[in-house]
Amino acid sequence: MDLIGRNRPPAARNRELVAALADARDLRDGPARLVELERIAAQADAARDDRSAVDARLALVEAALLHGDRWRLVEPVRRCLAVLDRRPDLFTDAEVDLLTRYQRFAVEALLGTPRVGLDQARAVDDLARRLGPGAEAVAELRCRIADHLGDEPTAREWYDRWASAEPGAAGGCPGCAPARRAELLTGWGEHAAALAELRAALDGAVDCTDQPERSLTAALLPWLRTGEPERAGAAHVRAYRRHRGERSAFPHLATHLRFCALAGHPGRGLDLLAEQLPRLDHPYDDLSAMEFAAAGALVCGLAVEAGLGGRTVHRPAYGDRPAADLDVATLGGVLLALATELAGSFDARNGTGHQSGRMAAWLAERPVGGPVPLPADDGSADDDGDPGPGDPAPAELEPAPLTLALITAALDRRGDRYAVDAGATVVGRWGEAIIQFRQLGERGAILHARALATRRLPVGRRAEAYAFCNAWNHDRLLPKAYVHDLGDELVLAGDVSTDLAHGVAPAQLDVLLNAAVTTGVAYAEAVAALP
Repeated sequence: MDLIGRNRPPAARNRELVAALADARDLRDGPARLVELERIAAQADAARDDRSAVDARLALVEAALLHGDRWRLVEPVRRCLAVLDRRPDLFTDAEVDLLTRYQRFAVEALLGTPRVGLDQARAVDDLARRLGPGAEAVAELRCRIADHLGDEPTAREWYDRWASAEPGAAGGCPGCAPARRAELLTGWGEHAAALAELRAALDGAVDCTDQPERSLTAALLPWLRTGEPERAGAAHVRAYRRHRGERSAFPHLATHLRFCALAGHPGRGLDLLAEQLPRLDHPYDDLSAMEFAAAGALVCGLAVEAGLGGRTVHRPAYGDRPAADLDVATLGGVLLALATELAGSFDARNGTGHQSGRMAAWLAERPVGGPVPLPADDGSADDDGDPGPGDPAPAELEPAPLTLALITAALDRRGDRYAVDAGATVVGRWGEAIIQFRQLGERGAILHARALATRRLPVGRRAEAYAFCNAWNHDRLLPKAYVHDLGDELVLAGDVSTDLAHGVAPAQLDVLLNAAVTTGVAYAEAVAALP
């Protein structure tokens, strides 16, 4: 069961490889699955089974995207494109579109990590060959690569072409493109222009699951610099409420930390830093880790100047590193060293000093004035430290190992009707969706939610089903959609897996189940609405 390429064996496929690929897809996400997929791809190359090789490498790409390891995309995408040039008959139109988007992601990888060679920038030339030299994705990538290298004049030239280009499928989410442009403009000191780019999204005229929080975050520093601190304060509180727990939002945390530093709230910055510090051990990419560390070092430096140097921040154990309670100055030094090391790695790869200079400029920033007023955070405790009327009771916030009883208790609190089968899978129907909840993993610590659309499609609509799922996965965060071929009909399904190895609090489980049901129903309703 997967987005593409499954249950559709073309001629001359190696049956053993097809079976091995099916088994590999069922492995738990992690290094073992990646190694097995790489092995299958290599064997398929040796057997000249192009279709199995493509399927294995597309599965590798999906796994890399799921875990944020975009630098791993480069080689499998390159090899798939080589097959596409040699044997275009193996690919559907939907697969070609998907592979083109993956090519964009592979080029973007060089912006996120120095582990990808700078020669990957030449892949933009191949993308231009496929899409046309004036394509939106081509102009954006050339703009962002030039900016990353510190070539602002070239970046501005490509920025103008990007802003005037017609949106295309390979150009990414059109609702987020203004935010990406605004971030560039802010880096160039064009704060008013950045806010102009964000106007439509801030006015609610953009349909995107990342909005308005992404645009609110992009507007924080421009509002602060252009004399609208109250708007900046309100935007920070609202956007951070969402970004504090989303893995994909890690790149935005540096902006929230910089806002706290420059808006006169070093204490709040330390609170955010203490809350988010564990995520630095598993960052989205090296670029976001560098920026988080630099912004955290700025917060620590300003906190010491404000007399908060006596505070300590707990840094959990990771690998061979023991847990420690670090004073603010020591933590600042650790973060500064990390930011400096990563910036140096980028600059060594790039042959410039731009990233080191950019981080140095961040560290030299100072507050723009007095403390910016911040509105009350609806998700926090009252000012006196007592829980608010809508806050969970302490017992609801205490983590515990995931159990079947916890799952059913959460559904009982929702008032849902469900059944539990002999395999301890919880099954219920919500509107157009049949949703299953079960525990996976050796210790049953993974919560797996699977949504099945009650409407099924004939096998003759397979290409349309794949295209629908690809579009859903491109535009939505949850659930991950795929097609299950039963032979005589197609089932459109989606799933969400959450690793709860460290336990889950009842209040947290309520949120997870609510999200699974809400997004599962939305997915099933979209399937029901197909022509």
